[in-house]
Amino acid sequence: MPGMADIQARERWERHTQGPLLLLSVLFAVAYAVPIVRPDVAPWIKDACRAVEWGVWAVFAVDYAVRLWLSPRRWRFVRRQPLALLAVLLPLLQPLRLLRLVSALLLVGQRARLASRVRVTTYVAGSCAGLLVFGSLAVLEVERDAPEGNIATLGDAVWWSFTTMTTVGYGDLAPTTGVGRLLAVGLMLSGIALLGVVTANIAAWFIARFDEEDAVEQRQTAALEALTAEVRALRTEVAELREGRAAPGDPGAGPASGTAGHLSSPRS
Repeated sequence: MPGMADIQARERWERHTQGPLLLLSVLFAVAYAVPIVRPDVAPWIKDACRAVEWGVWAVFAVDYAVRLWLSPRRWRFVRRQPLALLAVLLPLLQPLRLLRLVSALLLVGQRARLASRVRVTTYVAGSCAGLLVFGSLAVLEVERDAPEGNIATLGDAVWWSFTTMTTVGYGDLAPTTGVGRLLAVGLMLSGIALLGVVTANIAAWFIARFDEEDAVEQRQTAALEALTAEVRALRTEVAELREGRAAPGDPGAGPASGTAGHLSSPRS
């Protein structure tokens, strides 16, 4: 079937490109962080970081195009992965570094979910770490030069991101720009969602353990019932064998005594 062959080809492509794309996402993170953490770096370093960002985005865009081309039902592929398409198109709408950041996070998340070996706990932990790091860098970029901003260092940004993601919100640090507040809303919603996933995962783990214990008890109970039934059957069989041996003994006793009497009559 041509469709099955195309699906297998797409799966092979996704399997072979999973590792390299994740490495490129790490490279993107470094290129995004360097100009923010060190704003006084040489201009050529900033240009190189910007080129790396656009290069990584271009690789992810090519990856999406190849996966779309290898899909037998292309429109179905687009409808099932709207975030991937949005991530590819976002940087084209306006050349902002923040949009490239959002698109890279979406693309990495899409490809990470394709890995069958990535467990939920690992994915959630990676998502929390990624949101914490990128949220801190993004808010530091937009709030550092704000006239009334109070998030001026990386430490302040990390502390603000952590308290925002955990929905604690001490209020000692807060964004003052529109983009910064949008980032705060995104971090709060993401933090609530991830905490919900963690809670659900822990609850599912406990439920699974309880189900396993119940299944073990049910198997043990079934084994005991089967063993009891087998013992009863053996007892019944033994009783029947005893009765069968005793029944032929009574008729045989008569002929034996009769023979003895017949033999003794001639002597008399």
